[in-house]
Amino acid sequence: MQLRDTVYVDGVRLPIGRARDDGYYAHTRADDMAVRTIRALLARQPGLDPARIDDNVWAATAQVGDQGLTMGRSTAVLAGLPKSVPGYAVDRMCAGALTSITNAANAIRVGAQQVVIAGGVEHMGHHPMGEDIEPNPRFVAESLVDPSALVMGTTAENLHDEWPTVTRERCDEYAVISQERVAKAQTEGVFEGHVVPMTVWSEDGWRVVTDDEHPRPGTTLEDLAKLQTPFRAGGRVTAGNAAGLNDGAGAVLLADASVAAELGLPARMRLVDYAFVGVEPETMGRGPIPATERLLDRNSMTLDEIDVVEMNEAFAVQCVGFLDHFGLPLDTDKVNPYGGAIALGHPLAMSGARLTQQLAHALHARPDARYGMTTLCVGLGMGAAVLWEKL
Repeated sequence: MQLRDTVYVDGVRLPIGRARDDGYYAHTRADDMAVRTIRALLARQPGLDPARIDDNVWAATAQVGDQGLTMGRSTAVLAGLPKSVPGYAVDRMCAGALTSITNAANAIRVGAQQVVIAGGVEHMGHHPMGEDIEPNPRFVAESLVDPSALVMGTTAENLHDEWPTVTRERCDEYAVISQERVAKAQTEGVFEGHVVPMTVWSEDGWRVVTDDEHPRPGTTLEDLAKLQTPFRAGGRVTAGNAAGLNDGAGAVLLADASVAAELGLPARMRLVDYAFVGVEPETMGRGPIPATERLLDRNSMTLDEIDVVEMNEAFAVQCVGFLDHFGLPLDTDKVNPYGGAIALGHPLAMSGARLTQQLAHALHARPDARYGMTTLCVGLGMGAAVLWEKL
C-alpha cells in the first residue's frame, strides 16, 4: 500500500500558566482549555468545513476529573463540532501530544482519515503529578525499578551521577540561555503566531490572559546558584534548572497533503517518520538520545542534516547530556532557538504540541532550513522523536 503524506497545517496553544492557586487557570476547567484551542484552530481556517474533520485526538497524563471523560470526544462536543466527529484520548505522559500527532498522522497516511485535530492538555494545578494514581507495589517489591524511577526529579539526579561532566554549573548556564531565548522570542513576537488569548476567572473577576506566565526574564547564574536542591541533599537539580509545574493546552491541525491542496489549507511541514523507545526508568531523561539515533538511522541521516531540534527541557541535565552526546555546544542555535520548558513551563501532555508549533515557525524563519525534529524524554523511561520536512 502506498502511504499518503501527512502535513502540518496549523497549530495553536494557550498561554502557559503556573499550577498554583493564583495561577492563570486556577478556576478554569481543563476541558474548556482544550475547547478554546479547537475553536481557535477552526477560526483560523474559515474555509474548512468542520464536518470534514475525521477525528479529534487528545492526550492528558492525569485522565481524571476535568480531563478524564474521553477528552477527544467530549471536547469535540463541547467545541461545537458536528456530532459526526469522533474522538478519543491517549496517554504517553510527556509525549502525550506527540503521540496524538503520530496516531493522527498514521490514520491519514494509510488513507483511513483525511483531516484530524490532535492535541494535549494538562492542568497540573487541578491534578498534581502523581495524584489519583496508585503505582503497582510490585514495581519496587520485585525490584522491577528502583524507587527513584517514580520521582522525576530524582531520575534527573541519577543522570547527573551517570554523566559527571554535566555539572550543576553547566545546567544553570543552560537554564539562563533558555530564559534569555524565551525573552527574546517574546520581544520579537515569535509566539504570537500560535498563542491565542483565553478568558479566565480570577478573584478580581474575569480577565484575558495573553502571555506565558512562567518565564523569569533577567534570571542570572548568581540567582540560580542560591537555589536549594529538593531531590537530594547537595544535589544538582533545582527549580531553576528544571521545568515548572504548569497548566496548558495546545492542538494542531493535520491533513492529507492532497486534501489540504483541495481545501486550500496551508501545508507547512510534512511528517517524515517518528520513533518511540524505552530506556531505564531510573534515568528517563536520556530518552531523546536513543529515540533520535533510531530515527536518524532509519532515515539514513545524521544530526548535521537536521536544521532545528525542539526539545522539551524537563531538566537541564537531559538537554546538556543530549548536546554533549551529539557534540553540540551549550549555546547552539540548532536546539531550542526560542528557549524551552525551563522558562516556558511544561504542562506534560501538552508540550509536544508546543514543540511542533515552534518547530514550524523556526523552519520557516530560516530560508535554507529543510528538516526539523521534535523530541522529548518521557516518564517511566521512554524517549520520543518526530522528523518533519519543511514544505
